[in-house]
Amino acid sequence: MEQQKLEASFSTLVLSVASSAAMSLGLAPNPSTGNTEIDKEMAKFNIDLLEVLQTKTENNLTDEEEKFLKQLLSDLKMKYVAVK
Repeated sequence: MEQQKLEASFSTLVLSVASSAAMSLGLAPNPSTGNTEIDKEMAKFNIDLLEVLQTKTENNLTDEEEKFLKQLLSDLKMKYVAVK
């Protein structure tokens, strides 16, 4: 079985933080326990991190990256409000 090479990119970074937010919202199981857990503080922290990335990278992203980050943030915020 061939192992897939990980590529360090902006999208990979965003997905990593978004995955942590999704796990904290109970949308995905924690890989170490296999359980879904809700930690609203951690979810908010990860959403805030994505907002910092959005602010700090303003006018430096491709249209595709900008759209991806904006949509992901919007989805996570809506899910956060639903959990809250």
